[in-house]
Amino acid sequence: MATTTSRLLRLLSLLQARRDWPGAVLAERLEVSHRTVRRDVDRLREMGYSIRTTMGPDGGYRLDAGTELPPLLFDDEQVVALTVALQAATVIGAGTEDAALRALTTVRQIMPARLRHRIDQLQFTAVPRPGDGPALPVSPQVLVTLSGAVRAREVLRFDYASPRREGDEPVPPRRVEPHHLVTSHGRWYLVAWDLEHGDWCVFRADRISPRTPAGPRFTPREIPGGSVQDYVSARFKGSDGANTWPCVGTVVLRKPAAAVAPFAGDGTVEDLGPHQCRYTAGSWSWIALAASLNRFDTAVTVISPPQLTEAFAELALRNAATATGQA
Repeated sequence: MATTTSRLLRLLSLLQARRDWPGAVLAERLEVSHRTVRRDVDRLREMGYSIRTTMGPDGGYRLDAGTELPPLLFDDEQVVALTVALQAATVIGAGTEDAALRALTTVRQIMPARLRHRIDQLQFTAVPRPGDGPALPVSPQVLVTLSGAVRAREVLRFDYASPRREGDEPVPPRRVEPHHLVTSHGRWYLVAWDLEHGDWCVFRADRISPRTPAGPRFTPREIPGGSVQDYVSARFKGSDGANTWPCVGTVVLRKPAAAVAPFAGDGTVEDLGPHQCRYTAGSWSWIALAASLNRFDTAVTVISPPQLTEAFAELALRNAATATGQA
């Protein structure tokens, strides 16, 4: 019986690993006859797994989705990955925190003792990045609707709760071609082609209220740059083009590279000796870049470009005005 059970688990693991399995290959992997493979497949079907028999010269089997959720099989690394994902769900802003906790409790209850001990050692607290602010939760149903529209390539209509001033005219529903649903720093965003403005836009999902029914199907456009990750990152940096900061400068800091590197962010640090280093970084404006360099609390020598030197001068005037109460 133990041999049969182990073989069934091995068979299930193989079926989950890829879409189609020729019967002969399964028999070879399991070191059993074709007849035994057929019997084991029938046993898995009785347990609730939807396994289709494929025809052809290499006829075999395919594990399909069924009408009910059968028992799942995870290897040790998958269990660890699942645990990490469920614990981190508290900062993704998807409104699934309670469900994630229940799922984590369920998984822990049924795992073997050796895995439970390993998982219990993996306790951590997911903390949002400083400065991101509290993430507004998004209804899971909204996320499902947005993702479904992306997958179906259907025009989406929705009301968008953007900030408004008193006296502003009501904003009509937006009509977009949804292309990607992304999450970054605890917020969810929809990347879409705005049909009214004829341009790409990034919408915050927590401000979207989808309308029904969905619109007609559309042919997907190519995202600028070809990568949704690069496109969204560029927009967050204030760049309409490549995924780079619009303002990039190089300076020499009177601090060793080892003291600067932990706080360099996406900048680069070059060691110039025990007491100084060259630092290249970017920001959305020259004034913002100059101000950010003051966080290192040391002397700064601008190497390039001249705009950064001018920004330091402007910042000095502003700071002086503030210090004398004349701002």
